[in-house]
Amino acid sequence: MVNEIAEEDHQESVTIAKDEIPHAASSEDDEIESGYCFDNFLKNDLIKLHESSSDYSIIRKGFFSGMGETLSKSIKIVAIHKTSYSGFSAKAQAENFQILKKAVAEKCGGDANVKYAWYGGSRDEICEILTQGFSWYTRTTENQNRYRNSVCFSAAKFSFGSVLSSKVDETGLNHLLLCRVILGKAEVVTAGDCNGRFHPSSPEFDSGVDNLSDPRRYIIWSTYMNSHILPGFIISFEAPFLRDGGTIKTRSPWLRFTTLLSMLSRRLSPSEMASLEKHYKDFQEKKITKPQLIERIKEIAGRQLSPTIFSPYTNKKLQGCSGGK
Repeated sequence: MVNEIAEEDHQESVTIAKDEIPHAASSEDDEIESGYCFDNFLKNDLIKLHESSSDYSIIRKGFFSGMGETLSKSIKIVAIHKTSYSGFSAKAQAENFQILKKAVAEKCGGDANVKYAWYGGSRDEICEILTQGFSWYTRTTENQNRYRNSVCFSAAKFSFGSVLSSKVDETGLNHLLLCRVILGKAEVVTAGDCNGRFHPSSPEFDSGVDNLSDPRRYIIWSTYMNSHILPGFIISFEAPFLRDGGTIKTRSPWLRFTTLLSMLSRRLSPSEMASLEKHYKDFQEKKITKPQLIERIKEIAGRQLSPTIFSPYTNKKLQGCSGGK
């Protein structure tokens, strides 16, 4: 079913031959049985892929290609499941996705700009997405409901961003949902642009990206979130550095700024990275203090990233005036 994960941007993600809806039946390489921790997946008619299958190998390669060499060594993929589209609602959703894809293609001159993209969340949220679709509400860090105006995805070759958004379940696993998304004609959308918006800026556009030439984030507005998104696979993995409250642990008590830049470069746009580097230069020249630098990094990177990156270093020194740390 899955042919390739290409390197080029216009073919950056998993490609389905002839753009068909995946067949409900499993192949000889697929395992119908799964472990206890995946009972919720089986209840949603998911099929566990065998490690020897081509689908498994290609998705695994795409996942690790967006992680970087260092982090890839500390992650273990436990299972990959695929949607069967055997249920009435799932089948209707897949068929509706194809109809909308053709409509957007006609609107955009023949290309619907369909991409594969990662979404990170909790296991329960992902299961709910499979059965009910994306919710109009999302849970905040204060455990309160907040009205959702959009859904943010990581591009296929930047899986690290969604890994940081995933949640550890009671079995110690994290989960990512690999979806197909209809981008159509995209416009640049910054973090501030999302406030109070639930749709594109004009009928000319269909979705948002952080950068037109090399997007790392895709924005599907809430008005389209259950029509322009089609879940396809779930990848479950062990990531020890994300445990204990979602903090990244390292052997060193020092946070190298070059390491931080490498981590954030998979999540932020080029303009945001340039802003980060400017603030760091100001810190080196003693124009701003260490707390000010950290706060500005948090503002640029997003509050959802700050616990992951900064928690181990809250009481440590952030070296910056020498040694490139």
